[in-house]
Amino acid sequence: MKIYQSLFSLLPFTLLAVLFFAHTACEIDEQVDPNGPSMEAIEGNATIGDLNNVVTGIEAGMRNRLGTYFDGVGVLGREWYRFSGSDPRFTSDLLGKGAAILDDNTFYTTASYAERYRIVRNCNILINAVNNTTEPLTQQEKNGYLGFAKTVMAYQLLLVLNQQYSCGIRVDVANPDNLGPFLGYDESLQAIQALFAEGQTLLSNAGDSFVFSLSSGFSGFGNPDGFLKFNRALAARVAIYQGNADAALTHLSASFMELSADSSTLYKGIYHPFSTAGGDQLNELFYPLNSAAGANLRAAHPSYIANMEAGDHRIWKVGLRTDTAFQDGLQSKYDFFRYRSLADPIPIIRNEELVLIYAEASNLLGRPNDVVSAINLVRSAAGLPDYNGGTTQDDLRNEILRQRRYSLYGEGHRWIDVRRYNLLNQLPKDRPDDDVWINFPRPATENQACSAQSAG
Repeated sequence: MKIYQSLFSLLPFTLLAVLFFAHTACEIDEQVDPNGPSMEAIEGNATIGDLNNVVTGIEAGMRNRLGTYFDGVGVLGREWYRFSGSDPRFTSDLLGKGAAILDDNTFYTTASYAERYRIVRNCNILINAVNNTTEPLTQQEKNGYLGFAKTVMAYQLLLVLNQQYSCGIRVDVANPDNLGPFLGYDESLQAIQALFAEGQTLLSNAGDSFVFSLSSGFSGFGNPDGFLKFNRALAARVAIYQGNADAALTHLSASFMELSADSSTLYKGIYHPFSTAGGDQLNELFYPLNSAAGANLRAAHPSYIANMEAGDHRIWKVGLRTDTAFQDGLQSKYDFFRYRSLADPIPIIRNEELVLIYAEASNLLGRPNDVVSAINLVRSAAGLPDYNGGTTQDDLRNEILRQRRYSLYGEGHRWIDVRRYNLLNQLPKDRPDDDVWINFPRPATENQACSAQSAG
């Protein structure tokens, strides 16, 4: 199934074209397209075709500004350098060079934030439209739409929280004219987990099939049962962020986790699809190998290669350059090459992460044998021998984080992982006056300042 590049091109009505941020990052101006129904008409009496177009628009929009999001968390987590011939902020602001700080009113702070909340708003529109439609939908069919909306909304809010962290986020944004308060980090995680739980209940009562279709990125997960497994997988991620090992294992048992060392099984999951077809969206994380100095490129952080065990097959995620890439006092002999083409999919969540969540939850519960068994599945798939290190909780935690670093490289986890274990000070600083940031600042458009903090 082809999903198109822009929300604006998806729908024959104005619904998604009018959802842009103004005044505050969560406020939305509503305009009426004279050639199509207004937002009020869609929310008030949508047809099944309207509802399905909104679903397609939501899925397509989830891909918007992913490159900005991944560059933010990837550079801060020292997974790669983002070299640009035209914008020095990638190597100054994001790495805290000298007196540089993270700006609360520039693209790396505001763009992804706005896009994620745009999708949250669209999910709320879908919920209202489903609740108000006069179409002859069964309650199970309505639950399918609503379970989809709640799950996607929770996931988008989690991405915002990943960057905002201690600044917290707004979760209640259903009414753009009366936005809910900013919640602290722990409260935000609780609210996100509650949304996943609402989605779980709805999807459990949604019958055998959806009225709508999803893209190839949801292959195997495009019905209520499959989407419920996706919901539970994301709930397990949130639970491990909360340090709730029992809940993480419970959610994993209802997810699509398979304890296997088979590479195809480890890569089983849900993805953002891309294609080079006209009108569709390209993978923004792909740059060809050996881009010239002064061009746009992502150079792998040298520590990824230097700290890798000999024989680790995950070296494929970087590419050796014919010359060393240099910029702003930084250098690397390798390109970031996790994504090999403009059409490569980007994982939302996949089985290898679930296996490592299982290992982490088992470690928190003091079950070293289960931890080592799970770690060895991942190590085996990477061409490495079984783990033979220490088995204290700290030893096993360090090994889990090591495997997460290499297995989930380029998928948006490293910075978050070391932060939640208070290990940001272990990230390398390539220049003496660089900073490691704890969080992104709250966008200036929110009119409630919260600054980025440095871990030193």
